[in-house]
Amino acid sequence: MEASEVTAQGRGRDLAFAGAVVGILAILFLPIPPIAIDMGLALSVALSVLILMVALWIQKPLEFSAFPTVLLIATLLRLALSIASTRLILSDGHKGVDAAGHVISGFSQFVMSGDFVIGIVVFIILITVNFLVITKGATRIAEVGARFTLDAIPGKQMAIDADLSAGLIDEKEAQKRRRELEEESAFFGSMDGASKFVRGEAVASLITIAVNIFGGIVIGVTRHGMPLSKAADVFVQLSVGDGLVSQIPALVVSLAAGLLVSKGGTRGQAQQAVLGQLGAYPRALMVAAALMFVFAIVPGLPMLPFLVLGCCMGFIAYSIPKQRAEQEAKAQAKLAQEQQKTLLESRDTVKESLKLAEIELCLGKHLASHLASAHGDLAHRVGKMRKKFAQDYGFVLPDVKLSDSLMIPPKSYQIKIHGTVIATQEVRPGDLLVVLGDGPMPDVPGDEVREPAFGMKAMWVSDVYLSEIKRQGFQAVDGASVLLTHLSEVIRNNLPQLLSYKDVRNLLDGLDSEYKRLLDDICPSQISYSGLQSVLKLLLAERVSIRNLSLILEAIAEIAPHARRAEQLVEHVRVRIAQQICGDLAEGGALNVLRLGNKWDIAFHQSLKRDAKGDVVEFDIDPRLVEQFGTEASDAIKTRMGQVHTFAVVTAPDARPYVRMIIERMFSSLPVLSHLEIARGLEVNSLGTIS
Repeated sequence: MEASEVTAQGRGRDLAFAGAVVGILAILFLPIPPIAIDMGLALSVALSVLILMVALWIQKPLEFSAFPTVLLIATLLRLALSIASTRLILSDGHKGVDAAGHVISGFSQFVMSGDFVIGIVVFIILITVNFLVITKGATRIAEVGARFTLDAIPGKQMAIDADLSAGLIDEKEAQKRRRELEEESAFFGSMDGASKFVRGEAVASLITIAVNIFGGIVIGVTRHGMPLSKAADVFVQLSVGDGLVSQIPALVVSLAAGLLVSKGGTRGQAQQAVLGQLGAYPRALMVAAALMFVFAIVPGLPMLPFLVLGCCMGFIAYSIPKQRAEQEAKAQAKLAQEQQKTLLESRDTVKESLKLAEIELCLGKHLASHLASAHGDLAHRVGKMRKKFAQDYGFVLPDVKLSDSLMIPPKSYQIKIHGTVIATQEVRPGDLLVVLGDGPMPDVPGDEVREPAFGMKAMWVSDVYLSEIKRQGFQAVDGASVLLTHLSEVIRNNLPQLLSYKDVRNLLDGLDSEYKRLLDDICPSQISYSGLQSVLKLLLAERVSIRNLSLILEAIAEIAPHARRAEQLVEHVRVRIAQQICGDLAEGGALNVLRLGNKWDIAFHQSLKRDAKGDVVEFDIDPRLVEQFGTEASDAIKTRMGQVHTFAVVTAPDARPYVRMIIERMFSSLPVLSHLEIARGLEVNSLGTIS
């Protein structure tokens, strides 16, 4: 029932529209009474005003795509009414100025003020403004717009296809954009031709008014016996009134056409675009206001209008920045509120609860409140620590999340890696930690503890004894420094876990184009990206920096065709970057080394089982020898740690991974090198042997 009503309503509108067009055509041929002329002319004025208002308020030109059709109908209506009024003027003009209806009579009396010369001048001015100014400019804009729109169609079509191929839009959106593009090209093409309607109407109005004047005078004098002066007065008033009634709506419609085509790519209503952009520069308004004030004091010029305009512009220029500031403040407040709402909603989701911070420093309540005043300094020091790690090891660490919890003791903290607690330690807020090592204790009250980062003997003392501690030659550090040192050492011991696949891809994407070609040659044909990540992780596990990624890739490219295991690749890479490894370990240009004795070289060599190709496939050593080696190595290493700051254990290339495997359980940060990894030209200082 509803569908049939809609269909009937649509048919009724079609019939009414067709009847209106037929009625306009009938006016061209059939005589109509003056009252109908008055209704038609009033309709023409109302229609022209409606067209202008729609052109002002639309957001973009395509929203009024029917404008060329509306312009044709409005022009045809004015021409038909002009012909009908001409028929009345020539046939009944001798009866007086009301012969063609009261609308024409009213315009002639109101505009001409009883003098037809004034009417002629006003009519010529309106024709000039409409024909030479508005219509000509609108026509030119429409021509250029149509040309540029047609030229841009292939590029816009390619852009739509590219967005569709890239997945930025779906097929439905692509069809919508193509349809808009077709409508835009058709609209500007139609506007190019529609502008000619108004130009032709202006010429037709000139011809019509000339015919009415001269034809009316001839008919009035010859047919109706009117005096020449009276005939001229009556027919000129009627003709000019008729011309004014037709030209004023034509001028309004021409203005609407000019606004429509000049809008171009500007979105928004005309008043928003024009007033918003004119008022967007307060300095320009201030300069214009100052100029108005200058004109106001110039002798001979009226002061009041320029003074009023200057005050208005100055007030607007003063108020615009305040309004903008208020709008920006409201926008920022609204944005912050939306972000806060989004954050709260995301926190409440189950998915968010599953996310784990890669590095988290969780503080007890008492410790968190003590460090709250220095929270900015703590975050700054953590940032500097991350920067130092990036410089030393060649990749950017994840952000360190700072949090507090009631689940841990108030004066303690926890360091978590991927949600797993790696270390828990207590810090005494307000006290100082004196690291003793194997030295004597200071002569002040305190509690003996173990330093959390390296496990050395230390002592917590009150900060009131700081001057006494310094006088005795001891160094004291505050709780925040102890915490950050511990965090740094924990991170250093867990570097492989913190190098994610995403980090590896970011590092590879930052390579030069030549090394990207090298990467394409070996990945994934010879080694996968995850295999490359494994190599980098094994290097970081022994605290070897991966900052020279290009050299590492070259080394992998050399050995990858002949070896598949990540451990074999790592040993070759270490030899290639030996200069870097030794340079990071050297002190004063010399590398301190502790060698394995002959006994242990032979023992490790005999425990290596090889296949037919000579590759090591198994490490088979007597557990008693492992225990004995651990004891002797521990004694030798502890002795040398008291002599020098940094040194490395040196062994045979084949045995190096297995010697490292035993030693790292006692001394995780002690580097183990092979003879092949000692760089050429480097001074080597032997500290003895493990034997």
